[in-house]
This record gives sequence, C-alpha cells and structure tokens, in this order.
Amino acid sequence: MHLLIVILGVILLCALIVAFKLNAFISFIIICLFVGTGVGLDLNTVIQSIQTGIGNTLGFLLIILGLGAMLGKLVADSGAAQRITTKLVNSFRLKNVQWAVVLAGFIVGIPMFYSVGFVILIPLVFTVAASTGLPLIYVGLPMLTALSVTHGFLPPHPAPTAIAQMFKADLGKTLIYGFIIAIPTIIIAGPLLTRTIKNVEAVPLKELYNPVVLKDEEMPSFGLSIFSGMLPVILIGLSTLMLILLPHEFMLKSAIEFIGNPAIAMLLSVLIAIYNLGIAQGRKMPELMKSLSKGIAGIAMIIFVIGGAGALKQVLIDSGVSQYIADLMIGSSISPLILAWLIATAIRVCVGSATVAGMTAAGIILPLVSSTGVCPELMVIAIGAGSLMLSHVNDSGFWLFKEYFGLSVKDTLRTWTVMETSVGILGLVGVLILNQFV
Repeated sequence: MHLLIVILGVILLCALIVAFKLNAFISFIIICLFVGTGVGLDLNTVIQSIQTGIGNTLGFLLIILGLGAMLGKLVADSGAAQRITTKLVNSFRLKNVQWAVVLAGFIVGIPMFYSVGFVILIPLVFTVAASTGLPLIYVGLPMLTALSVTHGFLPPHPAPTAIAQMFKADLGKTLIYGFIIAIPTIIIAGPLLTRTIKNVEAVPLKELYNPVVLKDEEMPSFGLSIFSGMLPVILIGLSTLMLILLPHEFMLKSAIEFIGNPAIAMLLSVLIAIYNLGIAQGRKMPELMKSLSKGIAGIAMIIFVIGGAGALKQVLIDSGVSQYIADLMIGSSISPLILAWLIATAIRVCVGSATVAGMTAAGIILPLVSSTGVCPELMVIAIGAGSLMLSHVNDSGFWLFKEYFGLSVKDTLRTWTVMETSVGILGLVGVLILNQFV
C-alpha cells in the first residue's frame, strides 16, 4: 500500500507540474501532504517533516548555491566568459573549432548555471558559425553538450551538490569522478555525434549574429578569466587529492581540509573574483554588489525547488516509506546505480526538469546508498545522468534550444533530444565502468 501511495504521489507530481503548470515548489509541498497523510502520518507530523526536510537540505546548500551564483554573475558581467570563448576559438584552427567551443563550454559551464551559460555563449557561437561558414548545429551543439554535462554531473551545480549532500557523498570525490566520466561523454555526445547529423538547417534570428560584446581592453586577461572561473574546482579538487595522498599526521592537513571545504572554497573564489574581475577592472564596489544581488535573484526558484524536494525526501524517511522501498529493492538483481538512473529517467520524461527529476529520484533511492554499500559519489552521477535523459517538449531547455536555433520540433528532437539522451546513456556507462575500480 505504501509503495502504491508513493507511485501515485509521483504521478500526481508530474500532473501538477506538466498538465496544470503549477509551480514546482508548491507541487512538492502538496505531494508531501498527500504522501504523508496517505501513509498514515498526522498533519502536524507531516508539517514538521516538511520543515525539517527543507532546513536540512538547504542549510549547507544555500552557501554553495548562493556563492556559486555570485561567481557565475561575476564571470559573465566582467567579460571573462567572452574572453575564454574568443581566445580558445581564435587559438584553434578552423577544422578544430568544435573542440574550441567544447572546451569553452566546459570551462564556462563549471561556475555558471546552465541557462546563464547558454544565453552568454550562444551569440558568440552564432558569430563563429557566421564568420567561418560552418553549419550552426556543427558548432553549437558540442558546446551545449559540455554545458549539459557540467549541469548534470558536477558540483557546484544545484542538483549534483544537493544530491551529494543528501547521500553524504564527498564533494571532492564527486567532482573528480565526474570529471573522469564527463570528458569521454562530452567527446562522444558532442563533436563525434554532431558529425553524424545531416540535413538540419538552423536559422536563428539575424540580430544574434552580431551580439553586443565587450572590447578587448574592457575584459580581463585569458589567464585571469580561467583562474577566476575555475578556482572552486582547483581548491576542492586539489584538497581532495592532497588529503588522499598525504600521511594522516601531516601538520597542515587540517588547513588543507578547511580550504577545500566547498563553502570556504566558494567564498574564497568569490572574494578573489570580486577583486580580479571587478575592482582590478575598474568597477566600483556598489556596482559589483548590485551584480551579485542579481545573480542570487536568478536562482531563487531553483533553491525553492530543491527545498521542496528535500521536504518530500524527509516525509518518505519519517513515514518509513523509504526504508520499505529499500527493503523491496535490496532483493532485486538490478544494480542500485542502474535503478537510480532508471527512476531519474522516468521522472525526467514525465516532469521535464532535470533538477526535479534528480532530487525526487534521490529521495526515493536514498536508503539504498547505506544499505547496499554502493559508492555514494557514483550514485550522484548516475542520478545526474538519468536526469538528463530524453529531453522533450516538457523541458524548458528543449524550447530554449529550438527557439534560439530556429528549428522545427522534429529537428529539435533529432538534435537536442538525441544529444541529451546520449549524454545520459554514456554517463551511466561511465559510472558502471568506474564502479569496477573504486
């Protein structure tokens, strides 16, 4: 009976978001009440679970996501993203332009949320396509592959960070494993796959070929741009590697651990970027603080959605449903990694939002992480891969791509949907292979 209530709850969640167009956060709260009372909890207990779930989920994440949004805004407004893209494209020869935009998308995609990176980089990609005479899909789709992979696989993006915290996964290891899986996934689903796409003519708005761009002297240097955007990854990744390699009694180990803490790494990165990408470029402090505020405002609803998913997770735990589902699944011959991927995929197809799909799947699958001994870092990436699968007409990313590239629905399915599905499948394959060695 409990399992039936959860299934009905997920179906109702999908219906509220997709059919009734209800806000995802409000939908999560309604489903929490439905599932909680449906399995026998009294209303006061359900409300307490909702409050606890939101608080536990966002307590740590608010720091990471807030500072991440600030850093992304600084990278965007300073021209660092533009500098990275134009420098890489100019440094690669014409026949290697795909690899240039892929690398730019990967570097810029790490500190930036997907939609921000998309809007900033797409006009530059259009300009590259127009100046080189290359097909727009050939140039643009590989870059979007890199953006999608960073969005689904790598902290400090919202869903991977939130799921890692839920599973008590090490963010540094998640980042390292994510890099290992991301690189071949991007290569295969990006440049290699794009070369097989034929007879798709993208016709974007003409004005997007000539975007308003900063002058050379208005942008930070290439090295400074790379350093500022990648600093969180550098601090977290190096700290994790050093903690693994250094002896336990090493006197500076606690200091290394402190600097590599995701919250501290993000804080240091933002403070350094305020100087490097702001003050050093002649921008005034009030202007910079206004820019940071706008960055925070842009992720407000993402934070609420993650909080709502955390509330549902807590209701499932407090009601005993999560453990009940885990007990049913423990006897299954299906790998927990595959199971998590399948659940995330199913919710993604129904709901459209990768963040909602990932967080909901994580709440359902949570007890399996401790009861089966599966690697929590790989579980984060498996769910991330599933959450990118089969993007179609209920996904805002689908329409963003369609409208910017001027494609029909059929051609968007042939390009965007195939690319996203390839990323999801290759991500799972990478997880299963890496699981043999970690």
